[in-house]
Amino acid sequence: MSEMVPLQAVLSGRMPALPTEANGAGRRGCPLSDLRERLRRAGLRPTRQRLSLGWLLFGRGDRHLTAEMLYDEAMRAKVPVSLATVYNTLHQFTEAGLLRQLALDGSKAYFDTNPSEHHHFYLEEEGAVIDMPDCGITVDSLPEAPEGMEIAGVEVIVRLRRSRPAGRRTQG
Repeated sequence: MSEMVPLQAVLSGRMPALPTEANGAGRRGCPLSDLRERLRRAGLRPTRQRLSLGWLLFGRGDRHLTAEMLYDEAMRAKVPVSLATVYNTLHQFTEAGLLRQLALDGSKAYFDTNPSEHHHFYLEEEGAVIDMPDCGITVDSLPEAPEGMEIAGVEVIVRLRRSRPAGRRTQG
């Protein structure tokens, strides 16, 4: 899904013909059919709202966004959804394993379209999240999980801010 097709064309079934590869073979399937199948495999019914939000979420590759960011994209694409529907859909996608929720800030959660285990940088001043390159981070000496519990995973989030030029002091 490297090229974005207008959302209205996708949902109305007026998909343009898919380009063919250099050898004349067609591409895989229709992106909307692929999304429907992805939702079904995750145990979710492919409703119009899930398809619309899924198209916006997954149509641009791996990225990190909040519910408010997705809601804004939906409004620009003229997708008739409420912010509550966006939150519910993001949580359903997360529970189904299609997204990963990142708790970076007490006031908002970010959602990662790449649900595989990986670590992140959080740019505090911009409020942006970026994937950390795979550099072999290890976390040693984890505490034992309480009785009846097991450690499900460890996430490393490195918070970044712009360094202050040498010689400048903060006032306070």
